[in-house]
This record gives sequence, structure tokens and C-alpha cells, in this order.
Amino acid sequence: MRISRTLTLLFFFQLAIVVHAAPPNIVFVITDDQGYGDVGYTGNPIIKTPNIDRLAGESSQLTDYHVAPTCSPTRAALLTGHWTDRTGVWHTVNGRSMLRENEVTLGQMLKDAGYATGMFGKWHLGDNFPYRPEDRGFTEVYRHGGGGVGQTPDLWDNAYFDGSYFHNGKVVPAKGFCTDVFFAEAQRFIRESAAKKQPFLAYIALNAPHGPLHTPQKYLNLYSDQPPAIAAFFGMISNIDDNVGATRALLRELGIERDTLFIFTTDNGTATGAKIFNAGMRGAKGSEYEGGHRVSFIAHWPAAGWDKERVSDTLCHAVDVVPTLLEVTGAKQPSNVKFDGRSIRSLLDPTKTAEAWPHDRMLITDSQRVRDPIKWKQTAVMSNKWRLVNGTELYDIKADPSQEHNVIAEHPAQADQMRSFYDSWWAELEPTFSQTTEIHIGAADHPIVSLTGHDWIQEALPPWNQQHIREADGYGVKKTSQKNTPKTNTENLKPVEKSVHQGHWAVKVVTAGKYQFSLRRWPLEADMPIASSLAPGEDVPGATQAFRARPGIAIPATNATLRIDGKDLESKPIQPGDKEVTFTAQLTVGSHQLAPLFKDEAGNEIGAYYAIITRLP
Repeated sequence: MRISRTLTLLFFFQLAIVVHAAPPNIVFVITDDQGYGDVGYTGNPIIKTPNIDRLAGESSQLTDYHVAPTCSPTRAALLTGHWTDRTGVWHTVNGRSMLRENEVTLGQMLKDAGYATGMFGKWHLGDNFPYRPEDRGFTEVYRHGGGGVGQTPDLWDNAYFDGSYFHNGKVVPAKGFCTDVFFAEAQRFIRESAAKKQPFLAYIALNAPHGPLHTPQKYLNLYSDQPPAIAAFFGMISNIDDNVGATRALLRELGIERDTLFIFTTDNGTATGAKIFNAGMRGAKGSEYEGGHRVSFIAHWPAAGWDKERVSDTLCHAVDVVPTLLEVTGAKQPSNVKFDGRSIRSLLDPTKTAEAWPHDRMLITDSQRVRDPIKWKQTAVMSNKWRLVNGTELYDIKADPSQEHNVIAEHPAQADQMRSFYDSWWAELEPTFSQTTEIHIGAADHPIVSLTGHDWIQEALPPWNQQHIREADGYGVKKTSQKNTPKTNTENLKPVEKSVHQGHWAVKVVTAGKYQFSLRRWPLEADMPIASSLAPGEDVPGATQAFRARPGIAIPATNATLRIDGKDLESKPIQPGDKEVTFTAQLTVGSHQLAPLFKDEAGNEIGAYYAIITRLP
């Protein structure tokens, strides 16, 4: 009798939780390059993350949650509920990191449901209309450009300290470390939304702990006994941890913690921490093996009872995030959108059961860091305990979490079943790969468009960060890594072989007419002549050199050429002191390939790293 009464009370208690769990505010924190093992609660013996560890102990957790092995693709999946390859975002550069305009984001769906929607930090799904976060449903935007502070689309000479950022489309200066700035802006947005009693989504998408490895000195000091790269990487994470704690404290101060769903996750496997701890997994960032794409997912929502440790080891994926958040908020799924994911509320909610969950469900993740997707390139097909890697390796992940023993010979039928699923998946998505994402030119509200080499479509990696710009990447020289090589001098560069510009910007002209093209070797903010060198900028604390702390190499360019759709329309000489060369041309409505460039006396070509396109009246 007493047991029956207890069960009855428990039932009504759980029912009360469900009834009183109104649509929550959402704070969604996603970090960059922090792996599953880069927190204390998963077993890392060195890192200091007390706030995230405490959050995990008071929340629902997913321990078999998967993303893409790199950043832009993960962000595309979790904001749309679609496979990354379907969204056009299968790379981080090369024009393949812009979210197709037909995709509807979580920001737009929640905005339509009455939410204030804020985006803070790293977008990396397009820097031009119509791909920016303010074009995709976010009502408050505070971000850097490109995929990280100091990358090519970012404001010139930005580093992780005292940078300038885009606030609702306007450039504003800031003081302090970038992670602190992004959290501070998110906290301002949270305060303002709470004061208005308006439900909100605060999407805090960080560029840390992605390299270059910079962090305030006090966080470096936390790990003074570690190698410099680990000290900086872990220091960046401890800084994030402090900000997570401060944001949770703010929610309590405002009296809204109970009605706020706080999510913490990351975007791919570790970039630096595997040498210390990787939770026994094989692979890291960029890998098709488990360590490349299995990451943490923590969800805390007291009003719904998600405030005690609950762990689900059921397989799920970033494509499941949007369907889940629509279910918990009551926001409507657009009638023209069919998700690739499904709601995982039953895996997170202690009042629900996962008995009906399809445990034989198959999911796919791949690392397509190429211009156009290649079948089976760095691909993992996942189902329950099985991982089929690259179509030729099969692992029982429960028995062999380190993926050391390929058992495909012992289970050929399982491999065949997973290959068949992948073949159907690929056949469905492959026709969409030719739908190149194009930057819009001539839109009524956007008469001026700034393009950067980050988005050149070409086979080779483009100059995606400002170190590459300073080093004259593509002008007959081999690209250096972001780990930085010794400083070079500022003498004129002599190409080691004749260079030909192979890249182009894919654009869609929406209004026919006359346009002005301003070609620049250095960006507008640098205000330097095309043929000039550039002094190195100031370095910042950390294990690697800031992108700006490199000398800028002078390119001996003698003329500029406007190349459109493979044809050289006009060339002009570069005069001493010229900071830009301008052309005018008529553009017709439709798709075009822009490839303006500079040449030297020997005919070596280098694309104009920056071009400003202006629609003329």
C-alpha cells in the first residue's frame, strides 16, 4: 500500500513538472575544437572545468551524441536539422561554408514563435547577404567574421584581445579577451530580454579554443607545468568554464534559471587535447573515427525536471537538435521543411521513456574538406554499437571503443546493410552538390558587397586567415600552417613557379546594371598601397603567434585585370601608391564567376584578396 501511494505521488509529481514547464528560454553554448575529453567530468586528469562539471552533474547528458568532424558543417546541422551535405556546408572555406538560402534556421523558427533571438561569437555560415545571421532569423547579432578572430573575412588585424566586431552590421570596438566579450554581450541580451519578459534564444557560439592558441595570462598560469600548446588550449577552456559559471549565476540573479534550458556542447573532436586525454577514443578533429565527432551534450532545465544527473548512451546527432527544441518550445516546424533528425526529448527528459526509440537507427557523419563531396571520403555510418568507416572497416564500438579491431570479415551482413543505407543516402543528396551557394550582388538593401579570398572556389585551400594574406598566399609559394613558421623579411616576393589564379567567387546578380569593382591586395581598413609591404602587428599572450604578428610581403604587381566568367574584360596598370584599382562593367541577372586578379611583369597571377562590388545608380 505504501509503495503504491509512493508511486502515485511520484506520477503526479512528474505530471506537475510537465504541466508547469512552459516554453523555456534557451541558452545554447557551443565551443570550437573542444573534444569530449577536454572537460573534467569525462575524466580529464589535468583540465580545470568546475562549472561545466557541476552543470553536468545537475543535468541530462548525452554520451553518444555526434556532430561533423569540423566546425561549419556541425553548425549547419544543428541550426537546420539537416545533414551538412544537404545544406551546402561541407567545408569551412572555398565557398562551401555558406548555408544555402533555402534553409530555415532555428533562429528563424523561434523568432516566428515570438522569441528574441541573439547570436554571439562565431557564425561561419556566410559573411554576405543573404547568409549572415541577421538574414537568417537572429534579431541581435554580435560576431566576428569568418570562422575565427583574425581570419580573412574578419576585421583587419583583429586578434583575440581588444578586437572589433560586427554588432547588427556595424563595426564596434571592444576591450578584453574575445570569449569574455561574446559572453558579456550575450549576458546583456539576456538581461534585456528578461526585463521585457520575452522568451529568448541566446546562441553563444564561440571561436575558442580554436587556434591560434591565445588566452589571458592568468589562464596560462593555471597550466604552467604543461607544454605551451596545452597550457593555452586548456587555459582557453578554463576561461570558457568561468563564463559558463557567470552566465548561470546571471540566470539565478534574474530569477529565470528555472525556466531556462541551458545547453552546453561542442562542434567537433579535440584539436589539441588528445595528447593528454581523449576518453579512449581514436581520432581527433577532422577524423572519421569516434574521436573526431563524438562530443559532449549537456541539457539543464529545472522546470522540466532536467536538473539532476541523467545519462543517456543512445546514439543521436546534431540534426536532432532543432526537432527537439521545437518540441520543447512549441514552435512550429515550417510546412516546407522535412528534418533529417528527430526529437531526442525522450533521451533527455526524466519523465519520458526511450523504449520506443529506434535503436537500429542509422546516422552518418563525414569530413568533406574538399571543393565537391567525394563518396565515402572520411565517412562513418553509425548504428547502435556499429561503426562502418569508409565502407571498409567495421567496429563494435561497445566492445572496442578505441576502434582497434576491424571485424568486417566476421560481420559481412552488417557491413552490407550499412553500405546499402549509405548508398541510398548518397544517391538522395548527390544531386544537390551542384547547387553552388552564391553571394548576392545588386540586392536592393545591399548595394555594396565586400568579398574576400576566404570564399574563393578552387581545388586548393584559399587564403582563409590573415596570416595567409600577409604571406601572399597563392603567389607561387606554399601555404604555411596556422602553427606559424619563423618570421620572413618584407622584401618583394619572387614566386618559385609561375602562378595562375584558379579561384573565383560564385555570385548571383539579382539586379542587372552597371557595377563598380574595386580590387585590393590589402583590405580597406589597412589603407595601404597594393605593391607595399606591411609591418608586423602586435602579438598577444599564448602559445602561438597572432595572425597579425607576421610581416606583410609586398607583391610586385604591375597591373590589374577584371576577369568575369573566364574572360578578361579589361586590364589597367597599377600606379605607385594605388591602394585599389577600379573597373566598371555591366552584369546581367543570373549566376556569374568573378575572378579579378593582379599580375606582375612576368605574368604571374594572384587573385585580388579583397574586392568591393558597388551597384551604380
